[in-house]
Amino acid sequence: MAAGAGCSGTPESQTQRTVTVAFYGYFEPVSYSADPDMSSDGFDEHRGYEADLLSGVESMDGIGLDFERRGVAHWDDIWLRAASDEAHLACGGITILEARTSGADGRPAVAFTDGHIDFRQSLLVRSEDAERLAVYDGLGAGDLVGVLRGTTGEARFLQIIGVADDNGGLAAGTTVETDAGRVLAHTDGELRIDAASASPQLASRRRLIPAASGSPQVLYLGDTEGSPLGEAALTDALRSGDIAAVARGSVGNAEAATASGGEFAVAATDTLRERGGCTVDIDDTDLLDRMNQAVAWLTDNGRIGFADWLADPDVFKARAAAWDGSR
Repeated sequence: MAAGAGCSGTPESQTQRTVTVAFYGYFEPVSYSADPDMSSDGFDEHRGYEADLLSGVESMDGIGLDFERRGVAHWDDIWLRAASDEAHLACGGITILEARTSGADGRPAVAFTDGHIDFRQSLLVRSEDAERLAVYDGLGAGDLVGVLRGTTGEARFLQIIGVADDNGGLAAGTTVETDAGRVLAHTDGELRIDAASASPQLASRRRLIPAASGSPQVLYLGDTEGSPLGEAALTDALRSGDIAAVARGSVGNAEAATASGGEFAVAATDTLRERGGCTVDIDDTDLLDRMNQAVAWLTDNGRIGFADWLADPDVFKARAAAWDGSR
């Protein structure tokens, strides 16, 4: 259980709490570090949409939360850090999934706050490929697509191209290259990859080769020793031509396309909407209640979101200033 869990009472009656936040440092503009070098002091300086949302929470009289922020370089199971001794709250553009609430032992470990941001999956491509890859069906056997392991970008992409079913079960004949060698799915669903976990023998997956000869292969980046971390590894590989596309959320892809000055473009976009939030220890109902009350006010019960923040980065500051502490 995270330290400090289990306080009782309503948010208005609580004394001030200092809450340690583990935030993902490479998901610009949603959640990122001021300095991408994880050895620098700037790596723990939180920036982006979620950073400003949390700052709004801090400034609401009566909510009683101060955040001590710590950057996280690796995405894997970031949502479970809220159930560890290192953090009380985990953020970073985390899609709300029931499968992400349980620990390795299968027992409930964390709870999600109410959602505060919407995501859709998409492809980031080089601009010259935007027309060819305007839809996912444009990908073929000669294309290699980069993903981050353990993300909804990975899991949803495997579903879209027909490699995985809705539960993450891989199709028979799928081959996965891992640090320990090749693993073959002999029957449908024998191996599994979803947005929360994967079959143990696939934990160190590096490449996925579909059984269908006309399907694109999948390359796992962002967690190899000596290589760029996180999203930077994906965009570097796209720029160099090592991959044809990056499969991840439209928010991050749109930011990368804008920052590229026309080099990249957002192509195929998924129709499925995902909702993102933060996690707390399953027993820390005090923190969950305070966060939900604050987020409801700052987002006007879901009517204010990422697009509003893009148009006005001070939108949460203004909402926090209008809070009178009695609601």
